[in-house]
Amino acid sequence: MSNDAVPAWSFRHHWMAHTATHAMMRPDKPALRYLGNTTTWAQLSRRSRQLAAALAGRGVTEGDRVALLTLNHPWFVESVFAANSLGAMAVPLSFRLAPLELDYILADCTPSAVVVDARLLPLLKAAPAAASIGTVIVIGEPEAADQLAYEEFLAVHEPIELPDVSEESIALIMYTSGTTGRPKGVLLSHRNLQLQALTCIRAMKMSDDSDVGFLTAPFFHIAGLGSIVANILIGGTVVIHPLGAFDPKAVLDAYEREGATVVFNVPQQWDLLCAQPDIDRRDLKLRVISWGAAPASDSTLRAMAEKFPGALNVAVFGQTETSPITCVLSGEDSLRKLGSVGKPIPTLQYRVVDDAMNDVAIGEVGEIVYRGPTVTQGYWKKPQETEEAFAGGWFHSGDLVRQDEEGFVWVVDRKKDMIISGGENIYCAEVENAVAAHPAVREVAVLGRADERWGQVPVAFVSLYGPLALPELTAFLDGRLASFKRPKDLVVVAELPRNAGGKVVKGELRAMDEKLAR
Repeated sequence: MSNDAVPAWSFRHHWMAHTATHAMMRPDKPALRYLGNTTTWAQLSRRSRQLAAALAGRGVTEGDRVALLTLNHPWFVESVFAANSLGAMAVPLSFRLAPLELDYILADCTPSAVVVDARLLPLLKAAPAAASIGTVIVIGEPEAADQLAYEEFLAVHEPIELPDVSEESIALIMYTSGTTGRPKGVLLSHRNLQLQALTCIRAMKMSDDSDVGFLTAPFFHIAGLGSIVANILIGGTVVIHPLGAFDPKAVLDAYEREGATVVFNVPQQWDLLCAQPDIDRRDLKLRVISWGAAPASDSTLRAMAEKFPGALNVAVFGQTETSPITCVLSGEDSLRKLGSVGKPIPTLQYRVVDDAMNDVAIGEVGEIVYRGPTVTQGYWKKPQETEEAFAGGWFHSGDLVRQDEEGFVWVVDRKKDMIISGGENIYCAEVENAVAAHPAVREVAVLGRADERWGQVPVAFVSLYGPLALPELTAFLDGRLASFKRPKDLVVVAELPRNAGGKVVKGELRAMDEKLAR
């Protein structure tokens, strides 16, 4: 190619090409903000390509894996872009894992390099598979002579020129939470992520680069990376909020200070934000208030409408394997269709089917299955699981749903969580929604407990605003739920265990229930 030829990457549709474009067209505009510090688009492009050059010098090449064991900050974004610029796959790792859990993932993906926060080095060292990683890059102070300091490692290299990386190549291996077994590495391509960006742009009505996105979800969860792809595509700014216990006052302070316009929280976080006594006096610029990962109650939605009357209320639903959004519920429908996850996005094909892959009738329960450009290509090194997930030529979500005449979808249960009691199907989500309507219930999760007579019976785990006993709950549910669906036990907990995406980890509740049932 001659020097004056058009570079091949300029025709590409992925975040490295978009970043390079913004670096040229809006070099001084903030791309990332973190703890009051700004990374411009020009800096993000240069630094990520410098790191790519440094990784290449250590032998990282196309098809390799680069693991990331970090908190939320700009260095994470730079590292993902650097790995992808070489055609390598970025593998975000949860710092909340136990050493043996982390060891399993490292042994599964066999990374050539790892970028790690200094404070997380003890966790990395506790995973035996980490000893075989050839390049360890430390954000902060290294602990050993064979470890590389991130800033020094980056600074001595000139940026690479972007190569021609295909949109079909794998950008990320995102490991599932493993709540139903060993974690699986979900393969997400650049095309998957760019179609996710278009979904966000449509759902959030983002028309230009003026929006300021605000990130609280961890980057190792698809809700984190999936929420910033739209800003990267159109050149908006992303504020990265430090991870830690959710502090509603600190979050509102940051919204106000940074001029946040597009934000996402789980419903429980919105409850905390709306309850802040000074919220009506805040100078907030929120244009989009979105939520997901758990159902929002009538009271939550009404509080959001009252405290943010001019904001667009958007609910999103999906899973890692779909990049993640599959359904969107707009604010104007949130109360009218309370409990619905919305309508499937227009870029996906979907069906609601029975076990024989026959379409079920409107209003009947079936599994929702998908095809489309946001759906994963499969699982890393797991051909059997991939084949099972795509049985019949459709990706099987595992979500049991029903759909109404207008096309709105209600999730009634996870297929693996459905309770069969005396031959009757009980959908946990249906019971949870009914129990959640009691004014004393803050949050609820329902699961099946083994029973000699009925096979299984439903049990409700709840955290409460005030006192509640099982007889009172049973009386409340009379006329709302059939008797066989009503919980046969009520277990009160301080809070429900949740994963990084805000979803309840029912595996932990099952373990707790097994101890209670002994």
